[in-house]
Amino acid sequence: MSVNTRTKLKLDVWKGDWGLPSIDLDCLRFMTYIKFSGLELEVNATSNPFWAPDGKLPVLRLNTKNITKYEDLVQYITSRDSNPDHGLSNKQQGEIEAFTSLMKEKLYPALQYVCWIDAKNSNGVIRPWYSKAIPFPFSFYYPGQMATNAQEMITTLYENIELDKDIEAKVYSDAQKCLTTLSVRLGDNDFMFGAHPTSIDATMFAFLAPLLKAPLQNVSLQNHLKACPNLHHFVSRINQRYYSKDYYDYENKRKEEAKSQQHKDSEFPHKTRNQLLAVLFAAIAMFSYALHAGIVEIPNGWKFWFNQGFDLVPSDIHLMLLWDWKKMPRKIEIIP
Repeated sequence: MSVNTRTKLKLDVWKGDWGLPSIDLDCLRFMTYIKFSGLELEVNATSNPFWAPDGKLPVLRLNTKNITKYEDLVQYITSRDSNPDHGLSNKQQGEIEAFTSLMKEKLYPALQYVCWIDAKNSNGVIRPWYSKAIPFPFSFYYPGQMATNAQEMITTLYENIELDKDIEAKVYSDAQKCLTTLSVRLGDNDFMFGAHPTSIDATMFAFLAPLLKAPLQNVSLQNHLKACPNLHHFVSRINQRYYSKDYYDYENKRKEEAKSQQHKDSEFPHKTRNQLLAVLFAAIAMFSYALHAGIVEIPNGWKFWFNQGFDLVPSDIHLMLLWDWKKMPRKIEIIP
Protein backbone atom coordinates (compact mmCIF):
# COMPACT_ATOMS: atom_id res chain seq x y z
CA MET A 1 0.00 0.00 0.00
CA SER A 2 1.39 3.38 -0.94
CA VAL A 3 1.97 6.20 1.51
CA ASN A 4 0.24 9.57 1.22
CA THR A 5 2.27 11.39 -1.44
CA ARG A 6 1.22 14.80 -0.15
CA THR A 7 3.34 14.50 2.98
CA LYS A 8 6.29 16.90 2.76
CA LEU A 9 9.65 15.22 3.32
CA LYS A 10 12.12 16.84 5.71
CA LEU A 11 15.78 16.48 4.85
CA ASP A 12 18.85 17.67 6.78
CA VAL A 13 21.83 18.41 4.53
CA TRP A 14 25.15 20.20 4.49
CA LYS A 15 24.54 23.80 3.49
CA GLY A 16 25.24 24.94 -0.05
CA ASP A 17 27.65 27.24 -1.81
CA TRP A 18 28.96 27.97 -5.32
CA GLY A 19 25.40 27.99 -6.68
CA LEU A 20 24.58 24.52 -5.33
CA PRO A 21 21.96 23.69 -2.66
CA SER A 22 24.58 21.60 -0.87
CA ILE A 23 28.31 21.14 -1.33
CA ASP A 24 28.14 17.48 -0.26
CA LEU A 25 27.86 14.63 -2.77
CA ASP A 26 25.57 12.40 -0.70
CA CYS A 27 23.30 15.31 0.21
CA LEU A 28 23.01 16.34 -3.43
CA ARG A 29 22.17 12.78 -4.39
CA PHE A 30 19.37 12.57 -1.80
CA MET A 31 17.95 15.96 -2.71
CA THR A 32 18.03 15.44 -6.45
CA TYR A 33 16.55 11.94 -6.33
CA ILE A 34 13.64 13.24 -4.23
CA LYS A 35 13.22 16.19 -6.61
CA PHE A 36 13.04 13.80 -9.58
CA SER A 37 10.42 11.73 -7.75
CA GLY A 38 8.10 14.74 -7.68
CA LEU A 39 7.61 14.68 -3.90
CA GLU A 40 7.55 17.87 -1.86
CA LEU A 41 10.76 18.48 0.01
CA GLU A 42 11.63 20.72 2.95
CA VAL A 43 15.38 21.16 3.26
CA ASN A 44 17.14 22.04 6.49
CA ALA A 45 20.60 23.27 5.53
CA THR A 46 23.00 22.88 8.42
CA SER A 47 26.72 22.92 9.11
CA ASN A 48 26.75 20.70 12.17
CA PRO A 49 26.28 16.95 11.70
CA PHE A 50 26.94 16.29 15.40
CA TRP A 51 23.25 15.82 16.22
CA ALA A 52 22.59 13.65 13.16
CA PRO A 53 22.46 9.85 13.48
CA ASP A 54 26.01 8.51 13.27
CA GLY A 55 27.21 12.11 13.06
CA LYS A 56 26.67 12.20 9.29
CA LEU A 57 24.50 14.01 6.77
CA PRO A 58 22.11 13.71 4.94
CA VAL A 59 19.23 12.60 7.16
CA LEU A 60 15.66 12.15 5.93
CA ARG A 61 13.51 12.57 9.05
CA LEU A 62 10.27 10.60 9.02
CA ASN A 63 7.68 10.22 11.76
CA THR A 64 8.72 6.69 12.59
CA LYS A 65 12.38 6.55 11.52
CA ASN A 66 15.32 8.33 9.97
CA ILE A 67 16.87 7.42 6.63
CA THR A 68 20.60 7.98 6.13
CA LYS A 69 21.43 5.47 3.36
CA TYR A 70 20.63 6.02 -0.30
CA GLU A 71 19.40 2.44 -0.79
CA ASP A 72 16.87 2.92 2.01
CA LEU A 73 15.76 6.19 0.41
CA VAL A 74 15.11 4.44 -2.91
CA GLN A 75 13.08 1.76 -1.14
CA TYR A 76 11.03 4.38 0.70
CA ILE A 77 10.36 6.46 -2.44
CA THR A 78 9.33 3.29 -4.28
CA SER A 79 6.84 2.54 -1.49
CA ARG A 80 5.23 5.88 -2.27
CA ASP A 81 4.83 4.99 -5.96
CA SER A 82 7.14 7.85 -6.90
CA ASN A 83 10.27 6.10 -8.15
CA PRO A 84 11.62 8.09 -11.14
CA ASP A 85 12.93 4.81 -12.60
CA HIS A 86 9.43 3.43 -13.05
CA GLY A 87 8.94 2.13 -16.57
CA LEU A 88 12.61 1.59 -17.41
CA SER A 89 13.57 -1.62 -19.18
CA ASN A 90 15.77 -4.29 -17.65
CA LYS A 91 18.60 -3.13 -19.91
CA GLN A 92 18.27 0.42 -18.67
CA GLN A 93 18.17 -0.75 -15.06
CA GLY A 94 21.36 -2.66 -15.75
CA GLU A 95 22.97 0.47 -17.16
CA ILE A 96 22.07 2.38 -14.02
CA GLU A 97 23.84 -0.22 -11.89
CA ALA A 98 26.86 -0.30 -14.19
CA PHE A 99 27.36 3.47 -14.38
CA THR A 100 26.74 3.90 -10.66
CA SER A 101 29.44 1.32 -9.92
CA LEU A 102 31.78 3.03 -12.39
CA MET A 103 31.42 6.39 -10.64
CA LYS A 104 31.87 4.88 -7.19
CA GLU A 105 35.00 2.97 -8.19
CA LYS A 106 36.72 5.48 -10.48
CA LEU A 107 35.35 8.96 -9.84
CA TYR A 108 34.66 8.97 -6.11
CA PRO A 109 38.29 8.29 -5.10
CA ALA A 110 39.38 11.13 -7.38
CA LEU A 111 36.92 13.52 -5.77
CA GLN A 112 38.29 12.62 -2.35
CA TYR A 113 41.82 13.08 -3.61
CA VAL A 114 41.07 16.43 -5.24
CA CYS A 115 39.33 17.81 -2.14
CA TRP A 116 41.32 16.41 0.77
CA ILE A 117 44.72 15.16 -0.38
CA ASP A 118 45.75 17.67 -3.03
CA ALA A 119 47.47 20.33 -0.89
CA LYS A 120 46.37 23.34 -2.93
CA ASN A 121 42.70 22.40 -2.88
CA SER A 122 42.62 21.05 0.65
CA ASN A 123 44.49 23.89 2.35
CA GLY A 124 43.29 26.65 0.05
CA VAL A 125 39.61 25.82 -0.44
CA ILE A 126 38.01 22.78 1.18
CA ARG A 127 39.41 22.80 4.73
CA PRO A 128 38.87 26.56 5.15
CA TRP A 129 35.29 26.19 3.89
CA TYR A 130 34.40 23.50 6.43
CA SER A 131 36.35 25.18 9.25
CA LYS A 132 34.40 28.38 8.68
CA ALA A 133 31.02 26.67 8.21
CA ILE A 134 31.15 24.23 11.12
CA PRO A 135 30.52 25.79 14.56
CA PHE A 136 33.15 25.73 17.30
CA PRO A 137 34.44 23.35 18.68
CA PHE A 138 33.36 20.83 16.03
CA SER A 139 35.30 22.78 13.40
CA PHE A 140 38.48 21.37 14.93
CA TYR A 141 37.31 17.78 14.47
CA TYR A 142 35.30 17.24 11.31
CA PRO A 143 37.67 18.64 8.63
CA GLY A 144 40.56 16.62 10.01
CA GLN A 145 38.43 13.49 10.20
CA MET A 146 37.29 13.92 6.60
CA ALA A 147 40.87 14.31 5.43
CA THR A 148 41.92 11.22 7.40
CA ASN A 149 39.11 9.15 5.89
CA ALA A 150 40.10 10.24 2.39
CA GLN A 151 43.75 9.39 2.98
CA GLU A 152 42.89 5.96 4.38
CA MET A 153 40.67 5.20 1.39
CA ILE A 154 43.35 6.17 -1.15
CA THR A 155 46.01 4.22 0.74
CA THR A 156 43.81 1.11 0.78
CA LEU A 157 42.80 1.34 -2.88
CA TYR A 158 46.32 1.94 -4.18
CA GLU A 159 48.42 0.03 -1.65
CA ASN A 160 50.43 -1.60 -4.45
CA ILE A 161 51.63 1.77 -5.78
CA GLU A 162 54.57 3.17 -3.82
CA LEU A 163 55.16 6.70 -5.11
CA ASP A 164 52.65 9.45 -4.36
CA LYS A 165 53.03 10.91 -7.83
CA ASP A 166 52.16 7.54 -9.37
CA ILE A 167 49.08 7.28 -7.16
CA GLU A 168 47.99 10.75 -8.25
CA ALA A 169 48.51 9.88 -11.91
CA LYS A 170 46.46 6.69 -11.54
CA VAL A 171 43.64 8.45 -9.66
CA TYR A 172 43.36 11.19 -12.27
CA SER A 173 43.65 8.78 -15.19
CA ASP A 174 40.81 6.59 -13.91
CA ALA A 175 38.62 9.61 -13.22
CA GLN A 176 39.23 11.15 -16.64
CA LYS A 177 38.31 7.88 -18.36
CA CYS A 178 35.13 7.72 -16.27
CA LEU A 179 34.16 11.28 -17.23
CA THR A 180 34.78 10.54 -20.89
CA THR A 181 32.65 7.39 -20.70
CA LEU A 182 29.77 9.31 -19.11
CA SER A 183 30.06 12.02 -21.75
CA VAL A 184 29.94 9.52 -24.61
CA ARG A 185 26.92 7.72 -23.11
CA LEU A 186 25.00 10.95 -22.47
CA GLY A 187 25.56 12.23 -25.99
CA ASP A 188 23.12 14.96 -26.99
CA ASN A 189 20.41 13.86 -24.55
CA ASP A 190 19.19 16.11 -21.78
CA PHE A 191 19.31 13.11 -19.45
CA MET A 192 20.80 9.64 -19.64
CA PHE A 193 17.64 7.98 -20.99
CA GLY A 194 16.16 10.89 -22.90
CA ALA A 195 13.96 13.79 -21.88
CA HIS A 196 13.11 12.66 -18.34
CA PRO A 197 15.52 12.32 -15.41
CA THR A 198 16.01 9.08 -13.53
CA SER A 199 18.08 7.93 -10.56
CA ILE A 200 21.28 7.73 -12.62
CA ASP A 201 20.93 11.42 -13.47
CA ALA A 202 20.61 12.25 -9.78
CA THR A 203 23.78 10.27 -9.09
CA MET A 204 25.67 11.87 -11.97
CA PHE A 205 24.67 15.35 -10.87
CA ALA A 206 25.80 14.65 -7.31
CA PHE A 207 29.20 13.43 -8.50
CA LEU A 208 29.80 16.11 -11.13
CA ALA A 209 28.34 19.31 -9.68
CA PRO A 210 30.81 19.90 -6.79
CA LEU A 211 33.76 19.13 -9.07
CA LEU A 212 32.49 21.58 -11.67
CA LYS A 213 31.43 24.39 -9.34
CA ALA A 214 34.00 24.45 -6.53
CA PRO A 215 36.61 27.25 -6.83
CA LEU A 216 39.50 24.79 -6.89
CA GLN A 217 43.12 25.92 -7.10
CA ASN A 218 44.38 22.74 -8.76
CA VAL A 219 41.97 22.47 -11.69
CA SER A 220 43.43 19.51 -13.57
CA LEU A 221 40.42 17.20 -13.20
CA GLN A 222 37.97 20.09 -13.24
CA ASN A 223 39.30 21.20 -16.61
CA HIS A 224 38.77 17.70 -18.01
CA LEU A 225 35.13 17.90 -16.92
CA LYS A 226 34.76 21.35 -18.49
CA ALA A 227 36.24 19.92 -21.70
CA CYS A 228 33.14 17.68 -21.92
CA PRO A 229 30.52 20.30 -22.91
CA ASN A 230 27.55 17.97 -22.62
CA LEU A 231 28.44 17.10 -19.01
CA HIS A 232 28.91 20.79 -18.25
CA HIS A 233 25.48 21.57 -19.73
CA PHE A 234 23.99 18.56 -17.93
CA VAL A 235 25.02 19.96 -14.54
CA SER A 236 23.88 23.48 -15.40
CA ARG A 237 20.54 22.18 -16.71
CA ILE A 238 19.67 20.39 -13.47
CA ASN A 239 21.06 23.24 -11.39
CA GLN A 240 18.85 25.80 -13.14
CA ARG A 241 15.70 23.68 -13.38
CA TYR A 242 15.61 22.23 -9.89
CA TYR A 243 17.74 24.61 -7.83
CA SER A 244 17.17 27.88 -9.64
CA LYS A 245 17.31 30.10 -6.55
CA ASP A 246 20.72 28.79 -5.49
CA TYR A 247 21.99 29.07 -9.05
CA TYR A 248 20.83 32.59 -9.80
CA ASP A 249 21.61 34.00 -6.35
CA TYR A 250 25.20 32.87 -6.80
CA GLU A 251 25.45 34.14 -10.36
CA ASN A 252 24.11 37.55 -9.33
CA LYS A 253 26.58 37.63 -6.45
CA ARG A 254 29.44 36.89 -8.85
CA LYS A 255 28.30 39.65 -11.19
CA GLU A 256 28.16 42.17 -8.34
CA GLU A 257 31.63 41.15 -7.18
CA ALA A 258 32.95 41.49 -10.73
CA LYS A 259 31.45 44.99 -11.04
CA SER A 260 32.95 45.99 -7.71
CA GLN A 261 36.37 44.71 -8.73
CA GLN A 262 36.12 46.46 -12.09
CA HIS A 263 35.29 49.72 -10.29
CA LYS A 264 38.30 49.28 -7.99
CA ASP A 265 40.54 48.56 -10.98
CA SER A 266 39.32 51.69 -12.78
CA GLU A 267 40.09 53.78 -9.70
CA PHE A 268 43.55 52.30 -9.22
CA PRO A 269 45.60 54.75 -11.41
CA HIS A 270 43.92 57.78 -9.86
CA LYS A 271 44.27 56.40 -6.37
CA THR A 272 47.97 55.69 -6.90
CA ARG A 273 48.52 59.17 -8.34
CA ASN A 274 46.78 60.77 -5.38
CA GLN A 275 48.84 58.74 -2.95
CA LEU A 276 52.10 59.76 -4.63
CA LEU A 277 51.07 63.41 -4.63
CA ALA A 278 50.12 63.18 -0.97
CA VAL A 279 53.53 61.73 -0.12
CA LEU A 280 55.26 64.45 -2.15
CA PHE A 281 53.28 67.25 -0.50
CA ALA A 282 53.93 65.75 2.93
CA ALA A 283 57.66 65.63 2.21
CA ILE A 284 57.66 69.26 1.06
CA ALA A 285 55.70 70.30 4.14
CA MET A 286 58.08 68.45 6.44
CA PHE A 287 61.13 69.98 4.76
CA SER A 288 59.60 73.45 4.98
CA TYR A 289 58.91 72.94 8.66
CA ALA A 290 62.46 71.70 9.19
CA LEU A 291 63.82 74.86 7.56
CA HIS A 292 61.56 77.09 9.60
CA ALA A 293 62.35 75.31 12.89
CA GLY A 294 66.08 75.32 12.26
CA ILE A 295 66.36 71.54 12.10
CA VAL A 296 67.91 71.86 8.63
CA GLU A 297 70.52 74.51 7.96
CA ILE A 298 71.36 75.67 4.44
CA PRO A 299 75.03 76.75 4.17
CA ASN A 300 75.88 79.96 2.34
CA GLY A 301 76.86 78.13 -0.84
CA TRP A 302 73.45 76.44 -0.93
CA LYS A 303 71.68 79.74 -0.34
CA PHE A 304 73.47 81.03 -3.41
CA TRP A 305 72.35 77.87 -5.27
CA PHE A 306 68.71 78.38 -4.26
CA ASN A 307 68.89 82.03 -5.33
CA GLN A 308 70.74 81.57 -8.65
CA GLY A 309 69.54 78.16 -9.89
CA PHE A 310 70.71 74.53 -10.15
CA ASP A 311 73.36 75.23 -12.80
CA LEU A 312 75.51 77.18 -10.35
CA VAL A 313 75.67 74.60 -7.52
CA PRO A 314 79.27 74.34 -6.27
CA SER A 315 80.56 70.75 -6.23
CA ASP A 316 81.85 71.01 -2.65
CA ILE A 317 78.62 72.23 -1.04
CA HIS A 318 77.42 70.07 1.89
CA LEU A 319 73.93 69.94 3.42
CA MET A 320 74.11 70.18 7.20
CA LEU A 321 71.44 68.49 9.37
CA LEU A 322 71.48 70.00 12.84
CA TRP A 323 70.01 67.47 15.26
CA ASP A 324 68.75 68.00 18.79
CA TRP A 325 72.02 68.00 20.70
CA LYS A 326 70.28 66.81 23.87
CA LYS A 327 69.08 63.59 22.20
CA MET A 328 71.83 63.14 19.62
CA PRO A 329 74.94 65.18 20.52
CA ARG A 330 76.50 65.11 17.12
CA LYS A 331 76.35 66.76 13.74
CA ILE A 332 75.68 64.74 10.56
CA GLU A 333 76.74 65.74 7.09
CA ILE A 334 75.02 64.25 4.05
CA ILE A 335 77.10 64.78 0.93
CA PRO A 336 74.99 65.10 -2.23
